[in-house]
Amino acid sequence: MALLISTAVYFGFINTFMPKETMIQTMVASMESFPYLAIPFFTCAGVVFNYAGITSRLMSLAELLFGHMRGGMAQVNVALSAMMGGISGSANADAAMQTKMIVPQMEKLGYDRAFSTVVTAASACITPIIPPGIILILYALVADVSVARMFLAGLLPGVLLTIVLMITVSIVARRKGYVPSRDTRAGPREILSALVASVWALALPLGIIMGLRFGVFTPTEAGAVSVVYALFVGAVVYRELKWSDLGKIVEESAIATAGVMFIICAANAFAAYMTWEGVPAAFSNFLVGSIDNPIVLLIVINLLLLVIGFFFEGGSAIILMTPLLLPVATQMGIDPIHLGIVMAVNLTIAGFTPPVGTMMFITISIAKVRMEDYVKQAWPFFIALVLVLLLLTLIPSIALYLPETFL
Repeated sequence: MALLISTAVYFGFINTFMPKETMIQTMVASMESFPYLAIPFFTCAGVVFNYAGITSRLMSLAELLFGHMRGGMAQVNVALSAMMGGISGSANADAAMQTKMIVPQMEKLGYDRAFSTVVTAASACITPIIPPGIILILYALVADVSVARMFLAGLLPGVLLTIVLMITVSIVARRKGYVPSRDTRAGPREILSALVASVWALALPLGIIMGLRFGVFTPTEAGAVSVVYALFVGAVVYRELKWSDLGKIVEESAIATAGVMFIICAANAFAAYMTWEGVPAAFSNFLVGSIDNPIVLLIVINLLLLVIGFFFEGGSAIILMTPLLLPVATQMGIDPIHLGIVMAVNLTIAGFTPPVGTMMFITISIAKVRMEDYVKQAWPFFIALVLVLLLLTLIPSIALYLPETFL
């Protein structure tokens, strides 16, 4: 609404040369893009997996693999987000689901509710970075780069986020005295049994990447395939999906999709205003004239995005800032795929932080935690997330190795 109101004031009262209908026309025209269908498809697939019983099986697998570690259930929380990355693609959906599923269990095991909420919000930062993350799709569409390359580029950063967050959980758990959720490490037979039960879910991200790699389907078609696959697994393989669930699935998918697309419409209208006023060109000229080192430019971009991310949702910030930053970055020799991963991780972190972090609001509202308590517990995880962002900024090969090797 903030984006729309400011844009409406511009087109309604400031720019008298443009027809007042321009704003609405821009919003509608921006949605007339076939690749945008990937967003509702992947959103729907994630919702179906929750109803199909796959999420609970992934949680059982995560507990078997990591429950014996210090802060066991918190480690499970992080690991489940990494596994959900190949299914959901949405940090907000992951945050909501895990707050309902894991936070009550963590509290029963003696974990502080605010700490449990923070772990859930922080681990949700992993989900959109591991393909098929929706923020990766948005960047690829705005920057006109390969979605398949963005998907591959997100894999290693997603794994790095998982490892660093698990180390952070271990350090905090040691200080707070949180014990493992399992007394002993799971045996090979237990792990194999859980892997077999979860193989249908774990196969999805691999299938998407391989299908894109060999041209079996486009990214948009991959979203549709994911929905059909999720319905098949839930109804035929696990037999937990019921006809009565379909109405709820459609409703949840429609609401989640509408929220994302409304933000995209508003951001595109705002971007049209900035383009008309020449903001992108002026911004690019300023950066090019002030900075001549690619690493310094990336650090400045990160600082800028961290501040912007405090006030803008990640998807809208990607749409607004990519046209501003991409020309400067390419002129400096920065790979657009590398820039995309840096922006995606940076703006996903914004969802974890106040004042308008979406994952923060979702988790504290469901868990009924005060924002002050959340902020007190969040600092170690914010530092960990920024450390990963710094590594991705300074070492481009973390993001570029897989796309350069396989595509």
